[in-house]
Amino acid sequence: MEDGRRAHTAIVGWACMTLCLVSYVTAFSHGASLTACTDMMPRHLRVQLHSSNNNYITVHTNVSFYFPGDKVPVTVRSTRDYMGFMLQARKVSNNEIAGTFIFLPPGSKLLTCFEDGDTVTHSDKSLKRNLSFVWKAPDQPIGDIKFFISIVQSYFVYWAKIESAVVAQGGQN
Repeated sequence: MEDGRRAHTAIVGWACMTLCLVSYVTAFSHGASLTACTDMMPRHLRVQLHSSNNNYITVHTNVSFYFPGDKVPVTVRSTRDYMGFMLQARKVSNNEIAGTFIFLPPGSKLLTCFEDGDTVTHSDKSLKRNLSFVWKAPDQPIGDIKFFISIVQSYFVYWAKIESAVVAQGGQN
């Protein structure tokens, strides 16, 4: 009778652990967690951070300056496929997230870290390579900005906070 109880307990324990792991793994297949808003780090189990100085992924714009209220195109290019990402614009002066994204490619969705639409993340785990976005600057001056992206190549491999060149706010003294 005790062997039967042990077997039952082992099966129930295995089932619970499996369900917990499956739900944890699939939780991020539909986008980054709000817990990643500040440091842009994935919250996966045993992930391996790679240097943000790489030749695989670039984030850039075709403008070197913007004015308040402008729409700025942002392009992410990679020579390798990846599944997940998180993209933000941040003020150079204090690293605060700024502006909103108004155009997203398929497989993407808006995330609200501090204000509606200030962050973009993946909406599925389909493979991605080159993505285009449009960011809208706030109507009030905020200073120079940079775009930052974290890329998840697989559940265990990622790059955090790859940055664009500075995009200067036009008209500053």
